[in-house]
Amino acid sequence: MKDPGTPQPASRRRLVIAFLPLVLFIALSGVFLYQLGSGKNASEIPSVLIGSKAPSLDLAPLEGLVEDGKAVPALTDAAIDGKLALINVWASWCVPCRQEHPILLELARDPRIMLVGINYKDKTENALRFLGELGNPFAAVGIDPNGKAAIDWGVYGVPETYLVAPDGKILFKQIGPFTIDALREKLLPAIEKAMAPGA
Repeated sequence: MKDPGTPQPASRRRLVIAFLPLVLFIALSGVFLYQLGSGKNASEIPSVLIGSKAPSLDLAPLEGLVEDGKAVPALTDAAIDGKLALINVWASWCVPCRQEHPILLELARDPRIMLVGINYKDKTENALRFLGELGNPFAAVGIDPNGKAAIDWGVYGVPETYLVAPDGKILFKQIGPFTIDALREKLLPAIEKAMAPGA
């Protein structure tokens, strides 16, 4: 005769299943607490492309975008070849893109870099209106209506910005909008390092 105080196999299985969500919750909580305590910024997602050759660019121009009476050129490899280029992925529907735009206008004045844009999954009329209202910081703009170029570049979401060396190597990636702090603490040092002799 079985001891009535001993759990039966079916009862044990139900007990394990009942406590499984609690065990998983505790394990995940431990991982999240470790990440919080590590001092790492969760928004700083490393890019596997840093240090590697930038994906090829052969994007059509943003039709109707004119600067000083001339059509702004398309974004191609030839447009940035041999230049220290800052490539900004943006869209008119992107609220953070609007927030960072004044910083991009200032960056466009920096003679050390060529600021260019990839217009991501946007409508031409909306993109033109966006740049018409806020100003155009870009020396070249390519359109990426289906997001293929963004996939090649490993874009998580707009805005994202890449600093590309004259030899085509990706030096730096900014995920999310530029802030004054990100500009001062991350991008400008990356530009200075790229401009240093022997870089």
